[in-house]
Amino acid sequence: MTTILRLPAEPGQLTLPALLRRNAEDHGDLPALSWRADGAESGWTTLTWHEVRRKTAVLAAGYTALGVERGEQVLMMIGNRPEHWLTDLALTHLGAVPVTVYGTAAPEQIAHIARHSRARFAIVEGARERERWEPLLADVTVPLEKLVVVEAAEAGPHRSYGSLHATGARLYRPDAFEKAWQESRADDPLTVVHTSGTTGDPKAVPITHRSVVVNALALDRVVELPDHVAHICYLPFAHIAERMLGIYLPVFRASHVHLCPDPAAVAAAARALHPAQFFGVPRVWEKLAASVRAALAALPEEQRAAIDAAAGTAREHVAHRERGEQPPAEMEAAYRQARTTVLEPLLAQAGFDRLVWAASASAPMPLDVVRFWAGFGIVIMDAWGLTETVGVFTCNSPTGFRLGSVGRPLEGLELRTADDGEILVRGETVFTGYLRADGTVERALDPDGWFATGDIGRIDEDGYLWLTDRKKEMIVTSTGKNVSPALVENTLKEHPLIGQALVHGDGRSYLVALLVLDAEMAPAWAAARGIDSDPAALADHPAIREEIARAVEAANARLNRTEQVKRYRLLSAEWGPETGELTPSLKLRRRVIHDRYAGSIEALYGES
Repeated sequence: MTTILRLPAEPGQLTLPALLRRNAEDHGDLPALSWRADGAESGWTTLTWHEVRRKTAVLAAGYTALGVERGEQVLMMIGNRPEHWLTDLALTHLGAVPVTVYGTAAPEQIAHIARHSRARFAIVEGARERERWEPLLADVTVPLEKLVVVEAAEAGPHRSYGSLHATGARLYRPDAFEKAWQESRADDPLTVVHTSGTTGDPKAVPITHRSVVVNALALDRVVELPDHVAHICYLPFAHIAERMLGIYLPVFRASHVHLCPDPAAVAAAARALHPAQFFGVPRVWEKLAASVRAALAALPEEQRAAIDAAAGTAREHVAHRERGEQPPAEMEAAYRQARTTVLEPLLAQAGFDRLVWAASASAPMPLDVVRFWAGFGIVIMDAWGLTETVGVFTCNSPTGFRLGSVGRPLEGLELRTADDGEILVRGETVFTGYLRADGTVERALDPDGWFATGDIGRIDEDGYLWLTDRKKEMIVTSTGKNVSPALVENTLKEHPLIGQALVHGDGRSYLVALLVLDAEMAPAWAAARGIDSDPAALADHPAIREEIARAVEAANARLNRTEQVKRYRLLSAEWGPETGELTPSLKLRRRVIHDRYAGSIEALYGES
């Protein structure tokens, strides 16, 4: 259990501004926020908790001068930059409601959120974002009145963040700042988070101060972390995970946030910072595993054998813990020896040698990836939750975990499954309903307070939840059989050459798949076999294609007949958020991929 710091009020009455004042008073000299200016490779700029509160107060005065009022939503499209983090807190202190919009949102999604929120102000990052928002200023159906642009050189006719900060510094009055935040109540909205909107308009989920604090307290009862732990913040703030991990939990715990604006640079940030905690969505853990595997493949055989032996010892040690057993003394000694002499030097190269808490959420984690990291003594504590549950609802912990599961409910939360396997949840951190454009809430709970999550899963005899898939993504074949695409895809991805996979078969008599070569492992695999080929052409190399065929055959051998992939197409170009195939949290956008590769998929069904 993490040490709970002084709570300045009863938990049910706490607000985020009260916690920030506590941090400035009790931990004012500790680092709160760090970032690298202008993408520099070294040299972090850091604000202490005292400095953060002062900056927040100045910005609050600036936004007051702009015209921001209590209770209104203010939209933001800014990356993981200090301007976003500080603005978020400043608006919260005014009693306004900061709302982050995904930087990858389509124009129609931006317009929908602007109309639905009735926001008069939007703070955007630079020219790219400004050009996407400017047309809304002239749209009579959108209440938007003003833009604030973070990058001063790109502000054009709009107000710059710098000038707003200067205004705040001139007009700041301590008494007005303190009075404003003290008017906030625990049941006031802290933010509104929009669902991804991949199957229609995004839905608005209102989240209160109380639900965030209750969730933070429940997490601290199961999460073992050092005091004032550092966090690498790289997921979008529009996602509930990073809102909790990158803003709200750091304020609650008085911890230290390192901003990483480019998700592709998260591995480099870990190598530089050697964090004690690290959160990665499944795709991030997959990419990190692929990178380590590629590096191991280049080592001499004798060294690889020593690493394999150490990994075996580590997995055996983890297996004892998973069963709730104390490892025997000789096993403990062997593990400590393996970790000290073999594993820690390797982990140090990845920045994970000080890691005490590794976590994941967002989608089913491939079991082979979990087992791979267990071979280094790293147990990924998989968790599960939704925007509608303020993030984490179930969680594994050091005192009880099952590899492959997403753990058990946090204290005070209830979980059950419907007859069709849909997961139902109930508890204090579950929202009551979606926010309508008129400010009312459309109730989403049944008469008994249960929320149907749309996820399919099962609960084992020990209370652990095992995810199957999203209900709406389940494949129903032409013979009426239900298939979880995530199960099949994760089985295919157990081969290190297959980095990404999408399975298709809805309304068809058999499954087909699009497979993407792993961008790091494929060149390493080829080099180890003396194959000299352009990485872009590896998908067409006979040796690669033969190995992929064996990989699919091996996966099919572990799947039932309905789940087996009959035909597939191998691709070389990775899917990503910037090209549209992945969400900002790195989950598959199935509809986009289906549409983009419709011809290839149809051709697979046409092959004889």
